[in-house]
Amino acid sequence: MVRRHVDNVKTRSSILRGPISGNTRTKAVCEHTDKQAKVLSLKFDSPSKSDFLDYKNGLDLLLPNLAKHEVEELRSVIHQHYVKRFKRSRIPKYGNLNKGFTEQELNIFFRAIDSEKFRLLFSFQAQLGLRIGEAVSVNVKDINFDTRELTVKTEKAQVIDTCLIPVPLFQQTLAFINRNSENIENSEGYVFFKEWQSHGKLKHVEVNYVRNRFTHYLAKAGLSTSYGISDEPDGRRVRQLHRLTTHSLRHYAITSFSRQTNGNVVLASRFARHSDPSTTMTYISTRKEELYKEIDNTFGLSKAQSLKARLSMP
Repeated sequence: MVRRHVDNVKTRSSILRGPISGNTRTKAVCEHTDKQAKVLSLKFDSPSKSDFLDYKNGLDLLLPNLAKHEVEELRSVIHQHYVKRFKRSRIPKYGNLNKGFTEQELNIFFRAIDSEKFRLLFSFQAQLGLRIGEAVSVNVKDINFDTRELTVKTEKAQVIDTCLIPVPLFQQTLAFINRNSENIENSEGYVFFKEWQSHGKLKHVEVNYVRNRFTHYLAKAGLSTSYGISDEPDGRRVRQLHRLTTHSLRHYAITSFSRQTNGNVVLASRFARHSDPSTTMTYISTRKEELYKEIDNTFGLSKAQSLKARLSMP
């Protein structure tokens, strides 16, 4: 609720009926808002465009006169309703389930891919840890052919970063570009060009199409397994939750890099392009055999077993 004076505001909005002018007390605004909320709860069952515009215009006039903490309070309320209605639950349901590929699974998966383009695209994810949106938008202009560096606009943080392309992947990329130079040129330099018969304005393959191809190859490889169903808001149709998704390739890349650097989280975080190293930890998977071995080493199971054996001797 608004807890301060609203000064020098005048509106004739049907939502904030007025005029509401200088030195209007908080109580008057609150009473009016409560009254209007009852009207809106009935009116917004099937709101018209004019209803929405009136409400928006009223807020536009009111918000500049609120203090920072009051605006933050309103934003919090709106965000809560948005999450409740439109966002899926982000609480992980898989516990210690490994969401990344194992070495064996990755080899089986790549053997099932019969397209050079998608084999290369998924290799960019599995070796560089690119998100799917970053992978599809790789452009020849982003590749430094002298240093093997790829410039990436980080999808979440919206910052520019670079990563080194491993020699084998770099050679595969060069070969693919040479074989498909005409298509890539017609696609304004996008390496993973879209076939011309496809619809849409994008010059590169679309994310949803890539996800569909991933699902196809995953099923072909016999790796399509699910571990539950989604928690959808407002009674929307639930969907199967699959352990392996396109993001699992990124999980694999980050986990592999972490192992190669003996668990150096700082380096792994730089590789993953995470601003917070704690985020990187959620990507790094430890096999149960390794976990159990380290538990034994840490808590001296071998010593306890030796002691038990000695005590059991006649």
